[in-house]
Amino acid sequence: MLSGLKNQLMALVCVTGGNGFIASWLIKRLLERGYTVRATVRDPGNLRKIAHLQNLPHASERLELVKADLLNEGSFDTAVEGCEGVFHVASPVNFVPDNPEEDLIIPAIEGTLNVLNACAKSNCLKRVVLTSSMAAVSTQTLAKSGFIVDESCWSDPDYCKERNRWYALSKLLAEQRAWEFAKEKGLDLVVLNPGFIAGRPLQDSLDVATEEVLNFLTGQDSLTKDSAFAWVGVKDVVEAHILALEVPMASGRYICAEQVMDAPTLLQVLQKIIPGHAVPPKYVANPLPPATLYKVSTEKLKKLGLTLGPIEDALKETVDYLLGKGLLPKEIQT
Repeated sequence: MLSGLKNQLMALVCVTGGNGFIASWLIKRLLERGYTVRATVRDPGNLRKIAHLQNLPHASERLELVKADLLNEGSFDTAVEGCEGVFHVASPVNFVPDNPEEDLIIPAIEGTLNVLNACAKSNCLKRVVLTSSMAAVSTQTLAKSGFIVDESCWSDPDYCKERNRWYALSKLLAEQRAWEFAKEKGLDLVVLNPGFIAGRPLQDSLDVATEEVLNFLTGQDSLTKDSAFAWVGVKDVVEAHILALEVPMASGRYICAEQVMDAPTLLQVLQKIIPGHAVPPKYVANPLPPATLYKVSTEKLKKLGLTLGPIEDALKETVDYLLGKGLLPKEIQT
């Protein structure tokens, strides 16, 4: 258990996939809380991709970037060595892969096992926190409006295959294998299952959710146009990860999702954030289809000590970021 880790100044923790959306915010918050962080990236020499990490407050004193690759067996051993906690955040994200097996499923499963193998070798590690996804919880069509999804729910692999939901399948299989491995090796594993994540990116490239907001506001094809998806703010996701590490009673899975929205609901929320912005002409001619709005239970997360903030606040940060980068049309920037 982690009775000695909470608020322990300078405790060493590892974050995989350090230059990603969640991981970048997680590293930022960990440094602010006094942790020493060892983050893995595929190429520590690519200054463009790591500059935002090097510029974080306290990074010069307490952040180390090391090279590791999900598919290189043993490449996480050095990164995990000496750490009291490990956050395994890294996982491939691709909703339309050319080769689902090679592009998504194998890297997700083997990458997770490579990290957990490194963790199993440690004699000082206290807990592993794995970033899974709501995609591993509720991908299949839910039977009726108002259905409540909780941590006991799992996506149906056959449904994922039939509907080409390869990302969901990769997250599902990787999480299931992680639980099996943790049981075999006696690892203390806690899993977070966040939905689509809104907020201001720290990294240079657009993450999937930020690109999805951009697509909605510019009338481009949307990944979520015919389904309902759970959304949550990145700062809440990061806080949930840290609580999952620090709170001794934390165990099992934790759904991290503030609101379920179908495409018309999301567009309506975004229009409130940018008053006066007209609906993209594409959606006037072909209105976005509604979808079944299920519900998510966050009672378990509340018991951990976290109440999620309104998704509108996080989406406003996303929109402000897009405006600041000049990625939205001029008629929106008024």
